[in-house]
Parts: sequence; structure tokens; C-alpha cells
Amino acid sequence: MSQNISNLKDEYLQYLEIEKGRSLKTIKNYDRYLSRFFSFAKINTPAEIDLKKIKEFRLFLNRQENNKKGLEKSNLKKNTQNYHLIALRSFLKYLAKNDIKALAPEKIELAKTSPRELDLISRREFERLMEEPENKKGDKMFLKQEQAILELLYSTGLRVSELCSLNSDLNLKADEFSVRGKGEKVRIVFLSDRAKKAIKEYLGLRREKFESGEKPFLSEALFITGQGQRIHPRFVQRLIKKRAALAGISKKVTPHTIRHYFATDLLKNGADIRSVQMLLGHASINTTQVYTNLSDKFLKEVHKKFHGDK
Repeated sequence: MSQNISNLKDEYLQYLEIEKGRSLKTIKNYDRYLSRFFSFAKINTPAEIDLKKIKEFRLFLNRQENNKKGLEKSNLKKNTQNYHLIALRSFLKYLAKNDIKALAPEKIELAKTSPRELDLISRREFERLMEEPENKKGDKMFLKQEQAILELLYSTGLRVSELCSLNSDLNLKADEFSVRGKGEKVRIVFLSDRAKKAIKEYLGLRREKFESGEKPFLSEALFITGQGQRIHPRFVQRLIKKRAALAGISKKVTPHTIRHYFATDLLKNGADIRSVQMLLGHASINTTQVYTNLSDKFLKEVHKKFHGDK
């Protein structure tokens, strides 16, 4: 195997794609993180990677500004800094697996980060979000599509990208269907009666619209834009932001807020964390663990409200 760092990086990225089944987005990110380090530290061979250069790189990252549009200037977040180190550790593990001498991956420590904050809304706020607006204005089919999207997100806990990828051949006679999530992993999600009803009503209106010749297009996508194209995550984000405003919710509400609510609702009602992990499609139970902390907080509030000296 070549000792040239650029060639080794390409071989490693191919390994991630073919052997590990990582998504193209993950591979693109790892390529960017590794290339940034190799360029900064002027690395040409694995033997040149050492803790001194990694320390200098970490200082460099810590002093970088976040240049995302629409955001105030701030230093690069610790989580983003850690992504670079995680990619480098993974690359070093690959080298060790292939008997290429390099720095031991376990010598790289990640920066300490604050506990993950989640977008949360109360039960009443969630109920208002899910209520269909009283003054319905606009295309009847698209209004029903909005409701179907919300019901489906809450019933399944789908990621917004997973929702957008669904096709209209969804079997509504069954209470479940499979979805391909992160890392091309397939999992089963479950449909509530409310979700099935909303989707059926939406598809019925959609068929009527097409059959009447009102729209000259057909799409295999389950949910579509006004131009008849498959919806995208930004479309759903705008939809939920609008619905939150109509419901009088001042907090930030996103598609992921509904996923958070789905998870915490399961835990509050007695579901075990392993089951919630599988329903969410988390590769690691550590990712799911954050929801148990929120569930514990909820129980503490319940105890304080309903128990104790009166």
C-alpha cells in the first residue's frame, strides 16, 4: 500500500464508502476535514502525523470564525472542531488495520463540549402545532399535504431527509414500512391511524387534481412542491415554521423538534431506551441517551408539581 498521504486518504474514503457503507455526505465531510489538517500541517506521509502538529491544528481551529451566512461571527463550535479530530482518529485506525505505522488513534483526545441542547415544546404547544388552521386558505390538496407531513413526522420520528425521500406507493394497508436512513441503514417505522388517515385524504385529493387535468404532471414522490417536484428539507422547515407561527409558538420549531418530541414522548410513557434507539435509527445508544436526561427532567417537574407538602 502507498505511503503517500493523498493516496492513502483516497483509499480510506473508498473503504468508508464500499466496506463501511457510509453516506456520500459523510465521505465528503471526512475528505474536507482530513484535507484541511494535511494542508495545515504540511503532511505528506503518515509518519509525519504527531501530537505537536495536532495541537497546533487544534489551536488553529479554535481561532477560526464561523462564516455561515445569516449567523453572527463566532469561533468555530467545539463540536465542529471535534468532527475534524474524529475523522483523523478514524483515518489512523484504518492505517493501523492495514499495518501502516502512524500515531496511535487513542492518543487524540476530543475537546469537552456542553451537553446537547434540544428544541423542545410543551404538550399544549405541540397540540396547537398539530391542529389544522381554522381559516384554511390556499389549495385544498396542499393544505391536506401539510397535515399529512406533520402526522407522519410525529407517528414515525423520521428525519426530514427520510420523509422527503418517501414515494407515493407507500402501503397504507400496513401499519409499518421500512425506511433507509443514515449510513444506508434500513429500519422499520410505524404508522398511527391518524397518520394513515391524513395521508389517504391527501392522496385522494391529489388523484382528483391529476385526473381533472388541473396539473400536467405526475410524481412518484409522496409529497410534492407546487411545481410538482419532490419536496426538500428546506420546504418542510418553512412549512413547520409557518405552522408554529399560526399556533402562536414563539420558540424555534423545526422538523427535528417533532423528532425530539416523538422520542421524549415514548420515554415518558415507559418505552425502554434500546427500543427508542431502534425507532430513531441511531447507530449509537449514546446519541439516544440525551433523551433520557430530558425524560428525567420531566419526571422531576411532575414530582415537584404533584408530590410533597401542600
